[in-house]
Amino acid sequence: MAEVLTQSQIDALLSEMDSPTTKSEDTDEKKAKPEYKKYDFYSPKKFTKDRLKVINGIYDNYTRMAASRVNSVLRANCEMEVVSVEEQRYFEFSNALSDNDIIVLQPLYLPDKSKAPPIVSHMSSGLMLGMIDRLLGGSECEESPVVGYTYTEIEKRLYEKMMQYLLDITGEAWSQYLEISTGKLEYDANMGMFQEVTGESPVVIVLINVKMNEVMGRLTICIPGNLLANVFAVIDKRRESGSYEEGLPDGRELILEKIRDTELTVKAELGKARLSLSDICSMRPGDVIDLKKSKDATLTLYVEEQPWFECDLGAYKKHAAVKIDKNIKKEVEGNE
Repeated sequence: MAEVLTQSQIDALLSEMDSPTTKSEDTDEKKAKPEYKKYDFYSPKKFTKDRLKVINGIYDNYTRMAASRVNSVLRANCEMEVVSVEEQRYFEFSNALSDNDIIVLQPLYLPDKSKAPPIVSHMSSGLMLGMIDRLLGGSECEESPVVGYTYTEIEKRLYEKMMQYLLDITGEAWSQYLEISTGKLEYDANMGMFQEVTGESPVVIVLINVKMNEVMGRLTICIPGNLLANVFAVIDKRRESGSYEEGLPDGRELILEKIRDTELTVKAELGKARLSLSDICSMRPGDVIDLKKSKDATLTLYVEEQPWFECDLGAYKKHAAVKIDKNIKKEVEGNE
């Protein structure tokens, strides 16, 4: 005879069946709950995601060139990768450094001669000491230095030499967007002495992970907001006007000199006519097509399918020829 469950046993069984479902539903709700990032309305962002992507692209290009330079100078396998490009406040960058960290100041000179604070760069101590050890013929540091490591005078000179290798290519990395020149690097071991950027000023911080054989570290590049504002102002101005006045002197003449011997197709159009397919199929030698033009009408001379000149039909040494009368291109440009 089958065992019959009591009412209490049935209630206990049902409660056990309900509880796991409830817990899983609660877990799913927690997982489905979206995560929000707090936005500071008192200090709104100055640079859009598109502009940060431009900076990301510039320093992606920079990392490729810098890694190649480290490989050639130190004879070590070096890999660099841009981890993040974020807009922050300057104090977030400065607070992350210790009093003994060395920062590198690199001025950028823009085509419009505008003045702005320099780019500030810093390399983690473990990575820099590994590069210095490799530069002197060693095989990198096996132990990480203590926090707040103080460089010796010799290490400071070698630090400057390595940063010169790495930052000399900054102008080349930016050249795909803007022709800039860089000033002489300055080194400062005291963050408190650098007063060109205030703590609340917006900056864009580029974090670059560096791996050299067994040594890993980070190169941090801090670009002041005022400098970036000037950079994007120049880029936007050129994009709107389409002018590049700061280019090579006599650039037009140099380009024309390079392409002077290029062969172009030139044709004179006598006229146009519209015919049906049956008319074309019935055409025979000797038939005449009416072009709806008088024999003295002005013709158009085309250069590579573009109308350039108005001309008159004539003959030259028993050959059909045209005589150029007007330049269509110049008239159109003058009217604009």
